[in-house]
Amino acid sequence: MDFAQKSFDPNAKGPLDGVRVLDMTRLVAGNMLSLQLADFGAEIIKLEMLPKGDPLRAWNANGIQTNWKVYGRNKKSVSLNFREKEGLDLLLKLVESADVFVENMKPGRIEEMGIGPDVLLERNPDLVIARVTGFGQTGPYSSQGGFGTVVEAMSGFAAMNGFADRVPVLPPLALADMIAGLYGAMAVMIALREKEVNGGKGQVIDLSLLEPIFSILGPQAASYKVTGQVPERTGSGSNTTSPRNAYATSDGGYVALSGSIQTMAERLFRVIGRDDMNSDPKFKTNADRVANRAEVDDIVGEWIGRRTLDDVLEVFRREGITGGPINDISQIVEDPHFKEREIIVDLPDSEMGQIPMHNIIPKLSGTPGAFRRPAPDLGQDNEDVLGGAGIDADTLADLKSRGII
Repeated sequence: MDFAQKSFDPNAKGPLDGVRVLDMTRLVAGNMLSLQLADFGAEIIKLEMLPKGDPLRAWNANGIQTNWKVYGRNKKSVSLNFREKEGLDLLLKLVESADVFVENMKPGRIEEMGIGPDVLLERNPDLVIARVTGFGQTGPYSSQGGFGTVVEAMSGFAAMNGFADRVPVLPPLALADMIAGLYGAMAVMIALREKEVNGGKGQVIDLSLLEPIFSILGPQAASYKVTGQVPERTGSGSNTTSPRNAYATSDGGYVALSGSIQTMAERLFRVIGRDDMNSDPKFKTNADRVANRAEVDDIVGEWIGRRTLDDVLEVFRREGITGGPINDISQIVEDPHFKEREIIVDLPDSEMGQIPMHNIIPKLSGTPGAFRRPAPDLGQDNEDVLGGAGIDADTLADLKSRGII
């Protein structure tokens, strides 16, 4: 089977060709949601508020809109002034031909604007409406601002991240937003499938940032019910398996190692010359090793610390040990596995000629995704999209002159 990613092709079709999505969201979660659909052929129309558009455009690196270029790829941009009735009327006009509408305003805000779900579904009874918020449409926290940082703290993620003797650690990326975006894309596909196969109608998806990130934290609630204890933070270690940690090498490198199954731990101890640990009551089983993980880490870390990164990795590969280097991006872009699998691809860019970004995920042998267009400039597709909705050229020119589009 050929899993090779197709090259840049403005005319490429995908399995979601014909699905039209209106994305009224800002920043990360909504853009992550619509990106998954865009990469596989859906027509994504970003509805951006004038005058500056999606605030994601302002997240720059040396003046280059790196975030927008990545998460705005394969999308179109229509600029609208939502503060004016004419702008909202244009939005409602586009809703009539859409399959999906995505928004991430505070609960009640689009109702105040006069474009709540009841209005949208009256215009288009088949519309799938995805509402992305920090805490959901209901509940005592629903009216609070839902930035991912707050959610990452309140979800329990930060409490389990970092070291026991230090302040809890928040993630260095928009983790809650990214996870919610992936869940949201799945939810949209479920709703579209219901319409396609079961004759269903439009519906509303209530997607918070809080519930998706909580769902990936493991069986915390069940474990707390069983033990009555809150696990302490373990840094790069683990409360469930040992050995598992990050270890420094003699030349300043770092290795991540996981002996999460019994045979792997036994093999590792033999490799480092400590086969005696496999019969020692302190280390014989995983439960024994977790109870004595500090001592396990000292022993394993001492062996690794006397060797260079390349030497450690060569032994691990030869002996089948599940360990690998802790790479930063400068090492990733040179990594042969990343190169061969095209995990990073260069796409055309008007400013830089080409710009690297993550490839389309996942790889499908029969219906792969495709790169059809770079991230658009603000309002780049006004004439194409609004003209296609029946707005004539003179009207479009008038709307533009008055700041409506």
